[in-house]
Formats: sequence, structure tokens, C-alpha cells
Amino acid sequence: MERLMKLSTLVIVCMLVAAPMASDAAISCGAVTGNLGQCYNYLTRGGFIPRGCCSGVQRLNSMARTTRDRQQACRCIQGAARALGSRLNAGRAARLPGACRVRISYPISARINCNTVR
Repeated sequence: MERLMKLSTLVIVCMLVAAPMASDAAISCGAVTGNLGQCYNYLTRGGFIPRGCCSGVQRLNSMARTTRDRQQACRCIQGAARALGSRLNAGRAARLPGACRVRISYPISARINCNTVR
């Protein structure tokens, strides 16, 4: 139950943070966090990557068709990372796309400027 509350809080925070930026993007922060929700335990505690996590990463990547979509997904991921704070293992987050055999056009990093994502 506690995990569900944390995930729900994370989704709400992401939606609030990105709402002003999402006007032209087809991807919402709710879609981003929904697709990455099964990655939560791996990103915070380690262990194995659930199949549902990689499926979510693949779905999210296929949803991000335009530059605006990719920039919005980047912003949502950054918002989620900020919400998780020190519980997030940045190294695992950065390696997640590769571990799921998904190529993305930008690194997963708190320092990336999402406006430069193409």
C-alpha cells in the first residue's frame, strides 16, 4: 500500500510540474510515469528489471515520435527523478534504456537540458 501511495504521489507531482509545458506535446507526464511505474523498485532498490518495466520503456520510446514529445518525456522523467530524490539510483536510471535494449537519443541524466533533446 505504501508503494502505491508513493507512486500515486509521484504521478501527481509530475503532472503538476509539467502541466504548463505539455500544451503542444502528445505525451503527458501521467503516461510517462504510468509506463515507468513497474521500474520503481529496480530504480530505487536494485535487483532484477521486471519485464513490465522494459515493456514500459519500449512503449514510452515508441510514443515519443516528435522532438516535442521527447523533450516532454525528458522533463517528466526529470520531474519524477526530483520527486524520488536520494532514493533514485542515478546509475541504474541511466543504464535502464540499454538494459531494456531500447535506444534513445539522449542520456538519462539530471543534468541534461531537455530543450536540447532532438
